[in-house]
Amino acid sequence: MARIGVFGGTFDPPHIGHLILAEVARDSLDLEAVLWVVAADPPHKQGLSITPVSHRLQMVELVAADNAAFRVSTVDVERPGPHYSVDMLRLLSGQYPDDELVFIIGGDSLADLPQWHQPRELIEMTKLAVLNRPTASFDWPALESAIPGLREHVVMLHGPQIAVAGVDLRRRFHKGQSVRYLIPEPIISYIRANNLYHEA
Repeated sequence: MARIGVFGGTFDPPHIGHLILAEVARDSLDLEAVLWVVAADPPHKQGLSITPVSHRLQMVELVAADNAAFRVSTVDVERPGPHYSVDMLRLLSGQYPDDELVFIIGGDSLADLPQWHQPRELIEMTKLAVLNRPTASFDWPALESAIPGLREHVVMLHGPQIAVAGVDLRRRFHKGQSVRYLIPEPIISYIRANNLYHEA
């Protein structure tokens, strides 16, 4: 049985914070692979302007090409919405029936977990690997009250905590400010070549 990390997100754009989280999880938990799952139509971002999934998928493929343990999954792109994480994990469980799936998230996502779709069902399918973020805080008693048994399904990761957010990076692009070292160079080149983030 292999242990596979599942790293879902909008990745608009993928940045250094994503890379650190994925690699810390891979190294800490001895993951055979990390699946980067691009969210086609995130329910929590309805009504917001999101870069077309074709561009976000291409950017993630560029990121994954640099690490032999990183793979790109199109499980969310290839199915109709709404795109809830619990449904994505069910599909991946069917694709990897003999492996253990570990769901990789940031501390901000853990804090919001009670508002997710079917959080109890989600934690029954997988362990949660959580790297806290400087901007995130969560109340364990409140989380346990909302989702009984949550803590025993959580593995806290220890690694660099980088406060980088896609919305801030998109704003920097729009203003013509430097994003060097915050986004991998191949992604910066792709963004410029495709004229992404030129509008706020």
